[in-house]
Amino acid sequence: MIGYVMLGTNDLARARSLYDGIAEALGASVLAAYSSDKRVFYSKGAGQPMLSITTPHDGAAASTGNGTMVALPCETRAIVDAIHARAVAMGCSDEGAPGVRGPNPNGFYGAYFRDLDGNKLCVFRIGPA
Repeated sequence: MIGYVMLGTNDLARARSLYDGIAEALGASVLAAYSSDKRVFYSKGAGQPMLSITTPHDGAAASTGNGTMVALPCETRAIVDAIHARAVAMGCSDEGAPGVRGPNPNGFYGAYFRDLDGNKLCVFRIGPA
């Protein structure tokens, strides 16, 4: 149902230093056909949902949306842990350490952070490790 999500950045090169690694950990890569010097699209392949980081089209500064969050599914809990650790190590703010959310120990396992521009993201796994 979702084609793509775009997150604003004020420094595309700096944002790529984070998102290139996240994409790799999730098995995604840059879609060169859609990317430019103003935006980068990541995906797992043709016909799959895309995530884009972009400088705003209107030339104004990028800002975050209050209540807006992008959630990225992971194949294992170890990937959730690794992405969260990398993000925090790169200067992203921790918005919730990796862990089970809810009563089912084999249910939702997620971690939350704000990227280098303040956009909120969740990486998650539903199911056992």
